[in-house]
Amino acid sequence: MRFGEDGSICSDVPDRDCAPSRREVAGGLLAMAAFAASAPAQALHPANHPVRLQPNLALVSRHVQWTSGEHGIEIAKRAGFPAILWTVRKGAHIEPAQVERELPRLVRLSHDAGLATPMIITNIGDAQSEGAARILATMQGLGISLYRAAAPRYRYDQPIAPQFAAFRDKLTGLVALNRTFGTTAAFHTHAYADTIGGSAWDLWMLMKDLDPRYVGLNYDIGHVTAKGGAGWRESIRAVGDFLHSCSIKDFYWEKEKTVPAGQWPWRTRLVRPGDGMVNFLDFFRYLQGIGFDGPLETYFEYSVEVPGLARPFDMLGTDYGKWKLEMPEDLFVGFLKRDVSFYNDVWRRALTTPPAPAFSVKADEGAG
Repeated sequence: MRFGEDGSICSDVPDRDCAPSRREVAGGLLAMAAFAASAPAQALHPANHPVRLQPNLALVSRHVQWTSGEHGIEIAKRAGFPAILWTVRKGAHIEPAQVERELPRLVRLSHDAGLATPMIITNIGDAQSEGAARILATMQGLGISLYRAAAPRYRYDQPIAPQFAAFRDKLTGLVALNRTFGTTAAFHTHAYADTIGGSAWDLWMLMKDLDPRYVGLNYDIGHVTAKGGAGWRESIRAVGDFLHSCSIKDFYWEKEKTVPAGQWPWRTRLVRPGDGMVNFLDFFRYLQGIGFDGPLETYFEYSVEVPGLARPFDMLGTDYGKWKLEMPEDLFVGFLKRDVSFYNDVWRRALTTPPAPAFSVKADEGAG
């Protein structure tokens, strides 16, 4: 593992600098321009956006809930993250009742360590959520405008349209509250069976007539791909100005051998990035093409094999004060570094290589 001049983690590919060189970027942009010249006009993104040379990776603080907030900051720094996203909800370093004291303290310590805090993670779902006004007022005082919000769930035993209408009313109320504090709710696109937003389309349809300065999406490319496959290409374009942040993780479909009789056997298996089905290269290209500068919420929702441990270790962990790290700390940091390096490398490749020709998701079975 090597480090660039700005402290970011480099790929382990020999003789490579961490950040793309000017020659690489220029060559990549020229290649993309050549591709653009031959593509239909409606398929192109505006070319006047500034392009980040490295992804805006942000460690979700849940992954360091096995230790103190202060030590968690040190871990994030060692792993090469430029930012950390503090979680404000029960079981986290910051309980909602303690937000006025603990969030400013941990944000200050993060900034002292050189880590940005562009967003926090909450369970706020509407203006009536417990502690919502207190959390947003604290954010306002810290100059943090973006927070992750939680979407409600479908009731499959009831008509969908009335549920949509009820949630639309709640969104309108939350927009009004956010306008008061200058904050923005980014609703997470969970792909659980009954969660509104897994495909992104339904959340966007509910908020498309509202003000994107105060509400939008935290677009989880792993969950959206699990819900709709390659349909992410359309949904993320529909989202437009409502795209405020993204969450990155990988998965593949796995057929379980033992399921209850009559139950569909396929399940989403979350895995380390690069081992699954998510098309990070094209996803990053799209973000670069629109000049996306929001945080990339970085998750480690998979298990790892640890020498001497009888069972795989769950990197997602659990509540602060309950979760114990069952491996050497350096090994844990190494797992984080591996993913940071992976994302940095894919982002660089997306910058410096043109997109591949369009393809069909249907396998080619040959002629005839």
